Amino acid sequence: MRWDALFADMELQVDALDAEARTAQVAELTRAERSSVHLVDRLRAGVGSPVEVLVRTGARLGGDLLDVGGTWLLLQDGRREHLVPTAALVTVGGIPAVAAAATSSPLRRLGLGHALRALARDRCVVRVDTAGGTVVGRLDAVGADHVDVGLVDVADQRPTGARSAVLLPAVGVVSRW
Repeated sequence: MRWDALFADMELQVDALDAEARTAQVAELTRAERSSVHLVDRLRAGVGSPVEVLVRTGARLGGDLLDVGGTWLLLQDGRREHLVPTAALVTVGGIPAVAAAATSSPLRRLGLGHALRALARDRCVVRVDTAGGTVVGRLDAVGADHVDVGLVDVADQRPTGARSAVLLPAVGVVSRW
């Protein structure tokens, strides 16, 4: 009888060690899996939800997350829409802890330049916020590493005749004006 109790106790100890090892292994696998998740995957899971972002220019924007591309996100704050390069993000609040897989839509794989070319086609007035200041105008042309902005008078949105080239890495937020 004593041998049975001893073997039962040893079996329980082995089972406890096995369970502890499995728990540690699951935790490690979870950490490893989490390390492969990109921010855009989490943003994609939050489409339709309100978020708050801080951009490297110091701008804080809040609004509903309308869309997410590979290198940009689109927020709507009331009637205004804000195109934010993901490279300009400092913090993002309000996104879920889960991730969403990338869609097969070719539209979502398009980069910031493609989104800016769509704004250029619309000929809408935009406000381009950079760390160096703000430029207001219509996007005339989008190059490989810059965008040409035809400046407008802020009061009446008439062209001033001046142009500024803004480097894409400097862009913090592009807002429809």
